[in-house]
Amino acid sequence: MKKILHKKIIIPTIAIVVFFSATAFKNDFFEIAKQIEIFTTLFKELNMNYVDDTNPGDLMDTAIKSMLDDLDPYTQFYNEQDVESARINNAGDYTGIGAKVLTLKDKLVIIEPYKNYAADKAGLKAGDEIIKVDNVTVSDFKEDAANLLQGAAGTEVNVTYKRQGKTNTVKIIRESLEIKAVPHYSMIDEKTGYIVLRKFNEKAAAETLGALRALKNQGAKQLVLDLRGNPGGLLNEAVNVTNIFVPKNQLVVTTKSKVKKYNKTYYTKRDAIDTEIPLVVLIDGSSASASEIVSGALQDMDRAVVIGARSFGKGLVQRPKSLTYGTQMKITISRYYTPSGRCIQALDYWNRDKNGKATRVKKENYNAFKTRNGRYVFDGGGVQPDVEIELSKQTPITKAILNENLIFNFTTQYYYNNKVEDLNSFKLSDSDLNEFRSYLKTTGFNFETKTEKALDNAIAIAKEEELNDVIKSEINDLTNALQTYKSNAINANKAQLKSLLTDEIIKRYFYSEGLYDYYTANNTEIKKALEILNNPKQYASILR
Repeated sequence: MKKILHKKIIIPTIAIVVFFSATAFKNDFFEIAKQIEIFTTLFKELNMNYVDDTNPGDLMDTAIKSMLDDLDPYTQFYNEQDVESARINNAGDYTGIGAKVLTLKDKLVIIEPYKNYAADKAGLKAGDEIIKVDNVTVSDFKEDAANLLQGAAGTEVNVTYKRQGKTNTVKIIRESLEIKAVPHYSMIDEKTGYIVLRKFNEKAAAETLGALRALKNQGAKQLVLDLRGNPGGLLNEAVNVTNIFVPKNQLVVTTKSKVKKYNKTYYTKRDAIDTEIPLVVLIDGSSASASEIVSGALQDMDRAVVIGARSFGKGLVQRPKSLTYGTQMKITISRYYTPSGRCIQALDYWNRDKNGKATRVKKENYNAFKTRNGRYVFDGGGVQPDVEIELSKQTPITKAILNENLIFNFTTQYYYNNKVEDLNSFKLSDSDLNEFRSYLKTTGFNFETKTEKALDNAIAIAKEEELNDVIKSEINDLTNALQTYKSNAINANKAQLKSLLTDEIIKRYFYSEGLYDYYTANNTEIKKALEILNNPKQYASILR
């Protein structure tokens, strides 16, 4: 973008292409043209007359992103590099060092090196902090520094990183990596197959189908499909995955938009592979979009028992729109609806609160719908499982701990201070959990609840209205109660924190492959799935 946007004369052309590409603007033609003219004039005058030198590219980038921030988080502008990254993500092909990386302001953090790929073979570990790529210092790089790690297969890149206070440099040979939609499938027991579907890229249905056939050849008579942590992806792949288990010509999802041509119905197009195999679908709060289409459709058709925690609640559909100079805009064009007619969008981005944050659809505003067998299901807040697992639900404290990467950072310390040699015998001890408690104190971790924020606002208003003395004792009681809750929060969430810590620790020693093996023997949700699948009467009664 920077190479082209210094020519100010092209700015009006870009704006016109962006705004006039959608038919929905016909009724507001004059107002749109007026606003484009105002913006073009302002942009020109600003760049020509501002007291200091300006960077038109940076200004335009800020302007576009600020405009889109007022809509929803899924409507985004992609520069040329972003477009390529999206293509790679959807295609499942990747060329680079073979590691999942977190981009921070001054460093890149290795989240997970993929087993037997370049970063792993070069000795990089989760928790390593990359500070320099070749001769480029990460903190000085204005774009996404993770792009520095990508390149043609066979090319070299020198990576300088910090580990446990020491700085090291390693040469890595980039290589091609196939990002699997189905990273794992196996038999849990002699008759139960287990498939992990982690993303809906172009290979999702094909890989799920291949896994199912392989498991049936191994004797699978029932199946667990794991969609936990799956953020979604391609809508047509969600339809194709659903089609594996339901017959041809079945409605899977409907999209509704203000632009008529985007109003579509999606039906299964092929004969199913198996319409009878007992099926459990696992979801959690990170299962979104295409994951919710699959789980919601199978639930509405009474084709599967859904287990876990309420899904994320993303009922919005995006479509890429090509712009000039190889850029794109991914724009929310419609909402999707499951076969029963429910939209499971959880956040309302168009009626925000006074702080500008999206409001969550209130439970009392949920609408009831019916599955084919007459079971009630509801819209407004993600897919509600048929069987909820308390351990699957993230609480305010676990969300706060995860958001601050505290489990990840603690595990990095744990890895270098402990040895774990046997996957099956590993068990996080109470002393390990106590160490985690102590670690939290050293970080200064102190999460704030929504109730605290509301109480702070109430106290401020009470002071303005000179009521603080009148309700002083009540405020003190509430404050003390909240502090007691926070003090006891670690103990109250002990089981979930142990589970999260265990998952991260196992990945450090045995990679994701080891974690999936561990799940088949120890995971609470999988155990519940087996309990239901092994009891045909219970399975049938849930679906009735």
